[in-house]
Amino acid sequence: MELGCSRAFSSALVAERPRLGNTNCQSFTLVSAQVGPLQIDAEKDLEGQVVTVLGLGVSGRAAVKLALARGAHVVAIDKNKHIPALQQDPLFSSEANTRLILELGLFNEEHLHEAHKIVVSPGISLEQYGLENLMQLGYPIVSELDFASEKLPKGVRIIAVTGTNGKSTVTSFTGQILEHAGIPCFTGGNLGVPLSDAALTCMECGNGGAPFQASVVEVSSYQMEIHAKTFRPSVAVVLNLTPDHLERHKTLERYGLCKCRLFTHMDPSQLAVIPAGDSLLQGLAAQSGGAGTRAWLGDLPGVQLNAAGSAAHLHVPTTSLEAHLDLTTLKATGVHNAHNAGTASLLALGVDFGLDEGAIQSALPTLKCLPHRMQQVCRDDNDVVWINDSKATNVDATYTGLKGLTKQQCVVLLGGLAKVLDEKGNIGFDNLVHVLNLHRAVVTFGASGEQIKKDLEANGLAIPCKQSKGLVEAVRVARGIAQPGDAVVLSPGCASFDEFLNFELRGQVFSGLARSIS
Repeated sequence: MELGCSRAFSSALVAERPRLGNTNCQSFTLVSAQVGPLQIDAEKDLEGQVVTVLGLGVSGRAAVKLALARGAHVVAIDKNKHIPALQQDPLFSSEANTRLILELGLFNEEHLHEAHKIVVSPGISLEQYGLENLMQLGYPIVSELDFASEKLPKGVRIIAVTGTNGKSTVTSFTGQILEHAGIPCFTGGNLGVPLSDAALTCMECGNGGAPFQASVVEVSSYQMEIHAKTFRPSVAVVLNLTPDHLERHKTLERYGLCKCRLFTHMDPSQLAVIPAGDSLLQGLAAQSGGAGTRAWLGDLPGVQLNAAGSAAHLHVPTTSLEAHLDLTTLKATGVHNAHNAGTASLLALGVDFGLDEGAIQSALPTLKCLPHRMQQVCRDDNDVVWINDSKATNVDATYTGLKGLTKQQCVVLLGGLAKVLDEKGNIGFDNLVHVLNLHRAVVTFGASGEQIKKDLEANGLAIPCKQSKGLVEAVRVARGIAQPGDAVVLSPGCASFDEFLNFELRGQVFSGLARSIS
């Protein structure tokens, strides 16, 4: 299957379609296309319009499908010449779909000027394609999240979750609690399935229906760089804020402001949750302009856990509902997961489906952690537990995970591609020294392994620290150090891109190595 289209095909389409601002759309003849499963009997609200989608990752491809289903002519652009996922999807063949133009590895600026709507994937920054300038000129630029929200039925209540760390687990736990209580819900967004896929599913139902009552959406800062117009959560939370993605956002304040834009369109009947005592986030939330009713993580109204993480007291200010939860029934390990479960419980109660304390309590023992997040892989023949926390891609995530491992000595694997936190080149691993000194040993690896080792040893590391070239060697070294009853924990504190395509693949390789030992 050949991807893309000829310049002649592209030019012909541009000549036929109306230009931006042309209100005489009746003269535009839309060529009918067979698009298989996307032939949906629903109002095609974008018929006669041109939608340009920038970036063809998972979210971008979902946005293309949604735009086609809405009747649009679609121009799909990506600077990568080869995207294997497109080869496997017949929808992206110009021969099969005459309403789709693919431009891979090249870029015709006219596709932005001609578009009635420009949909930007999360992986595309505003510095690319001149987007920042086009936004100032008033071009119709929206995020994939906002584009999807346009087609979510009004009856679907949105729970939005963001933060530097913990957002995937809280999103997953919230969805699991609602499903356990019999509330059908979509769980996705930045976590797995894009919101555009959920919107497409709703369109397939027809008549403004939906197969779910709630949409639990993990939201990244990238998804909120463009101000939302239609994405309006019933409940939203910013879990925490620590330096991350500063290569894109430049400052911690800009990074945090993107996250706090979740609150912008909320009213007093809706619940806006932030950490108690975080003055920076409180100020940024105030800047967002929303009027949601405030609740707190770590105080009331909101959710408050005892020091051991064994019990939680919840108060929902929008409904005056109170609950006391026994968190010792959780199967998810670590105090941080007790906090995640407490937060998810607050969100599930806050969306107001009539759930009570009993409904939440009965769900807690059923909660399952996502892969690569303090996931116990196996126990080997030497009685050593192997734990995969590959999702810990920054120092704060590693710190949070290790704090919860108090029952055994650990050999901790740190490494990959460290994230620079400031102009001086600091990578922040000195912040781990205190918690690491409670454990057996450290093994560093990967591109930043040497720098991490020096950082730790220069700041008082009192346990053995070995350096390895890569993850495979690090696993071998860790196996030689671990004693019966110990745990070997991959919690890298770094991005994976020096050795692996993503953190998932890194976690899979680690898990495979661990199982081969047992």
